[in-house]
Amino acid sequence: METEEIPSKGSAYPNYVLFVLVLVYILNFVDRNILSILAEDIKMDLGATDAQMGFLYGTVFAVFYAVFGLPLARFADVWVRRSLISGGLLFWSGMTALSGLSTSFPMLAMCRMGVGIGEASASPAAFSMLSDYYSPRRRATVLAIYSSGIYIGIAIGMFIGGIILDTWGSMYPTNPPFGLKGWQVAFMVVGLPGIVLAAWVRTLKEPVRGISEGLVTKKHPAPFRLLGSELASVIPPINIISIARNGASLKLNAVAAAIIVFFAYILILLTGNTAQWIAMAFGVYITFSWAQSLQVRDRVTFGMMFHSKAFIFSMIGFSSISFITFGMSFWLAPLLMRMHDVGATEIGLYVGLSSAAGGMIGAPLGGMLSDRLKTKFANGRLVFGFIAVAGIVPMVLLMVNAQKLETVYWLNACYYIFASIWVGVAPTTSSDLVLPRMRAVATAYYILINTFLGLAMGPYVIGLLSDYFASGGMDDASALRNAMSYALFIFVPTVICLLIAWRHLPEDENNRLERARALGEPV
Repeated sequence: METEEIPSKGSAYPNYVLFVLVLVYILNFVDRNILSILAEDIKMDLGATDAQMGFLYGTVFAVFYAVFGLPLARFADVWVRRSLISGGLLFWSGMTALSGLSTSFPMLAMCRMGVGIGEASASPAAFSMLSDYYSPRRRATVLAIYSSGIYIGIAIGMFIGGIILDTWGSMYPTNPPFGLKGWQVAFMVVGLPGIVLAAWVRTLKEPVRGISEGLVTKKHPAPFRLLGSELASVIPPINIISIARNGASLKLNAVAAAIIVFFAYILILLTGNTAQWIAMAFGVYITFSWAQSLQVRDRVTFGMMFHSKAFIFSMIGFSSISFITFGMSFWLAPLLMRMHDVGATEIGLYVGLSSAAGGMIGAPLGGMLSDRLKTKFANGRLVFGFIAVAGIVPMVLLMVNAQKLETVYWLNACYYIFASIWVGVAPTTSSDLVLPRMRAVATAYYILINTFLGLAMGPYVIGLLSDYFASGGMDDASALRNAMSYALFIFVPTVICLLIAWRHLPEDENNRLERARALGEPV
């Protein structure tokens, strides 16, 4: 049974909840980003290319993370969020540990799918919980503090992964116990703590949904039935039955599927990478089917999100920044190892520490300043998207062309200030444009777009460009450096989308309740 907690002024309990959820997010990114420091060893042992490693880190994880994030977010809007986070943490930690038993690329890819599904449960539910424990005027600050777990997790994953690689390799240069390589042991080590943390999360109190805005939401009478219908809308071919049962257009669905397959086929011919574009086509098709079904099942939520230009373009604009941030977080360590012939321990330590230092400054600073600017003018938070772009471009160009490792470490800390300064703004903006009962699903949609544009495409496209430059005769370090530089052109559409969002956000946010009433919501 759900235990509800009404936040009280001056209570320290919300801060305790925030602390525990930050720990969850730290483990989320330890398990996700440790692949970066392990990439060169995995590539050598499994015979993978740069594009395949980008696919493994990004696409294969991202598609399942994003697709299952939709039904799990809807479930978070009606069920006990602390229990959902706890169960997801237990599952993805187990799949991370299981990754250590992988002996082939397909096996490791399957485990990464499992990690993606498990991690999909965490952030929408956590964002929703924290939005009920804290008032709207502090929301960007709180979500930025939560998001700072990204950078701590990156640092810990890089550091632990580097130490285990070098230590295991020096202890067992030949014939390691059970035939396990260092990268396999690293996966096992970082997966186990999540099992303990899952039990801790289960003890948290569940806040009253909507209490922070005075819009208390009634409990859903059948949350597991809703979960079943949501899962049915994203799992082929059951989704076809769900679409037909809900009265959505099967003809429109078939036309969309044909268009998606056509473009996937063209991209396969152009790149030669079948797995990447089949996975992306699957994710895009499922997203379309889910949205089509949502329009029939909950037209108010659909309208609040997809009839708002501010919502659509701010989510795309912010998410496209992640194309670079995810790409850099994965490829910087391999680039430095290729350019400077340095061990995994040193790279893991200094890149990890500098990433954490920059992120721990940038994320909370961006959240606090954006909350303050929001009180001055409606678009105050969007400013930080432009600041991020303006800072990331020179930092990346300086980093990938620096000749000294020490210079790269300092530049990386500065880069992460800008790379993290916007992370609390995007989910806050999505929450501000919808009603409390829709926050988790709106956040999940942002995470989906962020995951597709950033995680699924950023590391893969950089890897693909690197392979292309290498095929033209460049050494592997120069090829990767050029790929990372050319990727910065993604910021052209980023700025355009943020400018469109800037134009529409004040009206869409101010008229939130009126828009909901017009769509039929009894508020």
